[in-house]
Amino acid sequence: MNIKNLKTTTFALLLAAGVQSACTTTADTASSEPLQSVPTLDVARYMGTWHEIAKYPNRFQQQCVSNTQAEYSLAGEGRVQVINRCQASDGSVVEAVGTARQVGPADSSQLKVRFAPAWLSWLPMVWGDYWVIDLDPAYQLVAVSEPRREYLWVLSRTPAVDEEVYRRLLARLEARGFDLQRLQRSPQDADEPASPE
Repeated sequence: MNIKNLKTTTFALLLAAGVQSACTTTADTASSEPLQSVPTLDVARYMGTWHEIAKYPNRFQQQCVSNTQAEYSLAGEGRVQVINRCQASDGSVVEAVGTARQVGPADSSQLKVRFAPAWLSWLPMVWGDYWVIDLDPAYQLVAVSEPRREYLWVLSRTPAVDEEVYRRLLARLEARGFDLQRLQRSPQDADEPASPE
């Protein structure tokens, strides 16, 4: 294994460990009610590019300063390819490639995602929860979290969202036990980040 592959593997392992660590940490939540995901998800319709509008800050996105987005595409055998990109402070584009799979039936809104190498996919600890917990009927605005409410992302098909629509989403999230004081807006420029060289 050359140095470049070793660095990539190490980065992927650290990313997966960070996801799993946060998912297994007991979080103080405003609600003791179990979190529910949306009743159904049309995975094919969910595919494409989503722009990060807001998030709970987390250590594996510390290098991201703007233009964070996720691109999803069907990968066959019930899998989804995930490509996360963002702009770093030096102007470079940071990219992480992962795989997601649904948990349960074909219309389940609960998925597992991993960014660790494929040869580690048999380890349960490299898979993190990805639950679609709020989704508009037009598939234009979504909130994603996990059972402990430790993570939260708000994603949109466009780099900007209508503020009233956003406020209504926040009200629904707060009613479900999310701490809005932790939520941080994610800067988006008009131009999307270019693919890395």
